[in-house]
Amino acid sequence: MLSTRSMYRSTAFLRVGLVLNRRTLISSKTTKTVMPVTYDSTPEPSNREKSPGYLEALTTPELLSYGLIGLATLNKGTLDMAIKAFPFIPTWMLKVFLYKNYCGGEDFEQVKATGARLAKRGIKNMMISLTIEAAEVHGDAEPIDIGYIVRETKKSVSEVLVPHTLSMISESGDLNSVPPGYVALKPTGLIDDAVNVLTNYEHPDYSVKFEELVANCSEICEIVRTANARLAKEHPERIAPFVVATIDAEKFTLQRGVYELQRRLFARFNVSEEPISVVGTIQMYLKESQDLLASEYKLAQQNRYRVGWKLVRGAYIHTEPDRSVIHDTKENTDDNYNRGISRTIDQIVKQEKNTGVVGHLVVASHNYDSQLFAEEIIKSSAQKSNITLAQLLGMADDVTHDLIHAHGVNNIIKYVPWGPPKETKDYLLRRLEENGDAVRSDSGWPLLKGIVSVIGRRWFTQKQSL
Repeated sequence: MLSTRSMYRSTAFLRVGLVLNRRTLISSKTTKTVMPVTYDSTPEPSNREKSPGYLEALTTPELLSYGLIGLATLNKGTLDMAIKAFPFIPTWMLKVFLYKNYCGGEDFEQVKATGARLAKRGIKNMMISLTIEAAEVHGDAEPIDIGYIVRETKKSVSEVLVPHTLSMISESGDLNSVPPGYVALKPTGLIDDAVNVLTNYEHPDYSVKFEELVANCSEICEIVRTANARLAKEHPERIAPFVVATIDAEKFTLQRGVYELQRRLFARFNVSEEPISVVGTIQMYLKESQDLLASEYKLAQQNRYRVGWKLVRGAYIHTEPDRSVIHDTKENTDDNYNRGISRTIDQIVKQEKNTGVVGHLVVASHNYDSQLFAEEIIKSSAQKSNITLAQLLGMADDVTHDLIHAHGVNNIIKYVPWGPPKETKDYLLRRLEENGDAVRSDSGWPLLKGIVSVIGRRWFTQKQSL
């Protein structure tokens, strides 16, 4: 006899399978080939018939900016040219034409305005990240003030995330329909000589610097936990935390130090029977990722603390020199990612409030079917608010729009980098390099044609009203 949870999960799998197979049958009219599709072998979002509706939600300046991206991503040749030319493009030009689409602003007021703009599109919260990375300082660049990064990041929690989250809750009238606000902490931006510190964190020569990194992150996480404790007393009916600190992943050679950092922060700030305040990142393109999920679960269980995860496929595939650590095929990575989602959600939904070892999940992906898969599983769960779907600001907007308007998803956020334009230029280049395939699937001719169509209709409507 199947349990209620097993029956529900079986139904969710069946629903997703039907959706995916329907898409496959539709596409087979043109390809003459029907491929079996299951949740373990999800196609890219580009295989989905995209609605132009998401373009209607954008302002005309935003559309023109995306038009430039469309031109840069017409094919692999133009994309490669854009990547090579990017470092030589003046910062002021990027700020005028691209900055607002992919970055949240230079200061808190601009980030707040970005949050308000996203809210109008049904995206009720953000994961904000001050994009200054000490590890990338080179040449005659000015030294990075780590103290400044820590101070500004702490203030961003109190002055941006908490007020924005409370505002969204007030507008919605439902404590549990608004996802938390997240602040992303990039380890390489929170300590000098970060590469050596993270690589050699166990070596006596770097132990003091590693403890300094833990202390810097702890200052920020303490602000997060204090806010959660205060707000939980004021709103005891809320299931999810109000704000969460997320530890971003780094390149594989640095990850041992990052994992240790995450464990130290978990143990201190994710106390049993309290909301999750710190979420770590696992890159599911790594062959070791499933073992990591299992071993981290066991450590947390043994040491009586809780964990939360942001699952990503992986951001450094184009720069990872050791290919042996990465899954051999994209299909293997897709399978592994969806198994990670399923495993983590199962651990979350079966718990009572704030009692499980695994307490929170961010499904960070531009893959439509992985996102839909997660949403189908959690649709009727009381713990739904502890699972958040996420995409990068300015990317996968069609995926975000469709999830909100076709499937009623409200637990969805955008990753919003902010900071000085020079630093965000480095971020934009890395996104173009690391997510080139995703950008191209979202862009090129289809994007250009959609933009021309929307702007043309607006121009015609405006002319008719004169």
